[in-house]
Amino acid sequence: MSKDRTELAVGDKAPAFRAVAVGGEFAEGREIALDDLRGAPVVLYFYPKDDTPGCTAQACGLRDSWASVSGLAKIFGVSVDSAKSHRKFIDKYQLPFPLLSDPEKEIVNAYGVWVEKSMYGKKYMGAERSTFVIDETGQIAAVFRKVKPEAHAGLVDDALKQLGV
Repeated sequence: MSKDRTELAVGDKAPAFRAVAVGGEFAEGREIALDDLRGAPVVLYFYPKDDTPGCTAQACGLRDSWASVSGLAKIFGVSVDSAKSHRKFIDKYQLPFPLLSDPEKEIVNAYGVWVEKSMYGKKYMGAERSTFVIDETGQIAAVFRKVKPEAHAGLVDDALKQLGV
């Protein structure tokens, strides 16, 4: 993505997607589309890579707050990892929510989170840790960019409560 990209904002229509969901009610994996989820709030949280320290902390934070957020929205983690990688990540940390596999980078590009990053002076493309809360009509209700893994679950919980769900 270029630096002049248009970022999605509160009130925008959430970009449609179709992807394989693994875990939770989707078990070993099946295709899901955003349109299939209309009528309920949806949380899409984008993270860089399965089973890395920050991503594990973020996923486990949601897992640990699952009792308070699970009934409020459909929650999906999204990364460019394969469905097989997601299955291992879910099993290793007993994650109760599904993960979406986006190896073609369609969802990360549609949501504007596939960005240039830098580590130790090396530039590369990767997913920006970002979260989008989508209301039951398909409108974006909250956006959190460059999320700190340990703060993520609280942000999601607060956003869902503000939706009044």
